[in-house]
Amino acid sequence: MSEELDQLQEHAEHAREHPDLAPVTLTMAVLAVLLATVSLLGHRTNTEEIILQNKVTDQWAYYQAKNIRRHTDELFADLTTIVAAKDAEAAAKLQQKYRAEANRYKDEQKELDARARELEKEAELAHRKVDRLDLGEVFLEIALVITSITLLTGRRIFWRFGLFMATAGILLAASAWIVR
Repeated sequence: MSEELDQLQEHAEHAREHPDLAPVTLTMAVLAVLLATVSLLGHRTNTEEIILQNKVTDQWAYYQAKNIRRHTDELFADLTTIVAAKDAEAAAKLQQKYRAEANRYKDEQKELDARARELEKEAELAHRKVDRLDLGEVFLEIALVITSITLLTGRRIFWRFGLFMATAGILLAASAWIVR
């Protein structure tokens, strides 16, 4: 980014010699600000995506822990039916206790599954936003480079093409907020 600002300064000095290129220089300054903004938004959204992915992983790990507990309780309850016990009534109570625990874990797993899937959708949405912002950033970088060619050649066709690319970059970056 600092290289682009150095180049921008060089082009601004060049533009002093050619006042008819002042709009091009101003356009480049605006593009540099837009590029920095879109880049920052892309990085922040990418961080949000990573945090959401970590939450998804944590949620599925919690789901799996409940699944292991449920299986353990079901196994213990099943064992109480086949192992001879001195106190049949106590064994029946134990079996009932562990069946109830297994059922509770089963119910909790449904909620955990739903929450994990919801987090996965949020992470996927953040990923789609990051893609749009990154693509918008690329177009704005291209626009800045193409616009700077105007200062070197003096041909306004590059400035117009740079404006076209900048518009595409802005629209792509803005579309990150309408992605669902």
